[in-house]
Amino acid sequence: MLSRRLLLATLSSCVLALSIATPAQAQDKVIKVGTLKLIHGITPYFYDQFTPPGYKIEVLTFETPTDGKNAIVTKSVDFGTFGLAAATLGAAAGEPVTIIAPQSNGGMAIVAKKGAGISSFKELKGKRVGVLPGTTQEAVFLERLKAEGMTIKDVQSVRVSFSEMASALERGDVDAYVGAEPGPSISVSRGVGEILELPYSTPAGSINMVMATHSDKIKGDPETVKVFLEIHKKATEFANSNRPALIEKAGAVLGLSPELADLAANNVELAWKIDDAYVDRAKFYGSLMLERKQIRRLPNYETFINTDLAPK
Repeated sequence: MLSRRLLLATLSSCVLALSIATPAQAQDKVIKVGTLKLIHGITPYFYDQFTPPGYKIEVLTFETPTDGKNAIVTKSVDFGTFGLAAATLGAAAGEPVTIIAPQSNGGMAIVAKKGAGISSFKELKGKRVGVLPGTTQEAVFLERLKAEGMTIKDVQSVRVSFSEMASALERGDVDAYVGAEPGPSISVSRGVGEILELPYSTPAGSINMVMATHSDKIKGDPETVKVFLEIHKKATEFANSNRPALIEKAGAVLGLSPELADLAANNVELAWKIDDAYVDRAKFYGSLMLERKQIRRLPNYETFINTDLAPK
């Protein structure tokens, strides 16, 4: 009887230990991160390799930058990456969007249909050009038009999502588009399109995607923001220094062939460091949007861009 009681006591202790351990494991803090289906939005897919104990990363994808920005505003995600234009539009309208880091620079290209007789920017005049409103690409394209003495009225602007641009060009729905990788590389690799230019000659340079959060997250949970930014930094540095891993991830997540992923990656700079130079470029970008009446007022940059919690 004594051994039976001892056995039962031992089993009871094991059950109790399991009941205590399981809830603790289930209490890992889930960090929801939104991104776009683009190679320059791929960093979140490396986060799980650098997530410390007690946290878990969940990645959600969105079709447009506006969708990603809205997910931040509604707190559907904790952190999200999308274009600087969408972030600026939201902050200028009083939405609680706060930039906490860059995500990537570059990743843009103006692509013309091969054989369409478009060999210079000015030859876009009168052509059907695919542009997604509210994006960094649109803002850069408008600045390039201005530099060439043109306006958006000089082209036939056609609204096309990034994921559809390469197909739209191939079908003949547009003569050119202002796209995001991997769209341009897809068009080039299929022999359908050719790069008219990489539109980085404006004072805004190649600034593109940002990592943002809701302003309440900064105020109410700064510790998680710090943890997340360390994850973002480590994942970015890993992806930048491990091209094979980046290409493999692009294949798994975006369905790109190794050759296509490698081509697209050449036009992308993944980034995490937010410094004074970056803030200055972002402010200049906002001034361009104000000048073009895309926004009615500048964001409050004291709250719109937060550098206090960034890794040093």
